[in-house]
Amino acid sequence: MNVKEYQLANVLKAPIISEKSTNAAEADRRFVFKVQKQATKLQVKKAVELMFDVEVDSVQVLNVKGKQKRFGRTLGKRSDWKKAYVKLKPGNDIDFSAA
Repeated sequence: MNVKEYQLANVLKAPIISEKSTNAAEADRRFVFKVQKQATKLQVKKAVELMFDVEVDSVQVLNVKGKQKRFGRTLGKRSDWKKAYVKLKPGNDIDFSAA
């Protein structure tokens, strides 16, 4: 694994498994990942293709703002993070239960 592939492997932090993301995966072959804040659409596309050996059709990214929460008397803020919706080409699929 060269340096470029190593950097791409660090772009994806974790898959997001929720009811909404599961429905999107079943209906549209659209998978949701938590990614680095600096990641671009092209980096996310290449990282998913490298890690799961699939063909990516499109990528949509959005910045999720951290909520303001109270910790006892003090106010705190959760960290901002980035989410990526990855749509796969027909005939490709990612199985998280086997990975």
